[in-house]
Amino acid sequence: MSESKSIGCVARGRGWRHGAAAVLLMAAAGALLPGQAWAQSDAVKELAAPPPIQLPLKPSPEFAKFPRYAGTLGTRQIVLRLGPKTDDPSGVHGEYQYTDTGEVILIAGDRDGDTLEVEESNDGTHITGNWVGKFAADGTLAGDRMNVDDSDPQPFDLKALAAGQPVPAPTAAVQPPAAGATRPAAPAAAAASGANTVNGVNNLTTGE
Repeated sequence: MSESKSIGCVARGRGWRHGAAAVLLMAAAGALLPGQAWAQSDAVKELAAPPPIQLPLKPSPEFAKFPRYAGTLGTRQIVLRLGPKTDDPSGVHGEYQYTDTGEVILIAGDRDGDTLEVEESNDGTHITGNWVGKFAADGTLAGDRMNVDDSDPQPFDLKALAAGQPVPAPTAAVQPPAAGATRPAAPAAAAASGANTVNGVNNLTTGE
């Protein structure tokens, strides 16, 4: 065998041995530490992933000191907490809560002068609607809340609450009587005492 051939054989032999040794080492490492490798991978994923959002949403301490607005959205009473974003001069965010069920909805968007445009989400991930409204000089906020496709607009009318001011009790909407409808009879107690209901007030008496 020539010298060059013998060098080639040795080189190939060494290369195979080195490659085989590397494969064996990798296999041994995988066989010895599979649990540790998976544990490290899960730990990294857990650190990288944001914390899961707990549903239903609860009022956030982050928004607790924001200005409050109380009023109606459609036919339901809500309390809105809205404040500026720290990383966006024109950005605003917050939440509103239905007073009848306690349901919390997150909102975020922009305020340009007296114009407010925000989107809402009931799970912190999916957009469920959008708001377009205006602030009046007295701090009143009014406009419409619509679905994602701008359908089913519902008016909102909110008034600013002073710090520490309690949320007003909800008021039942008064529906005008239908045409041709008769007024309900006065309560028996009022009739017995000679008192009659006048314009919704039953502490007045009418002369015969």
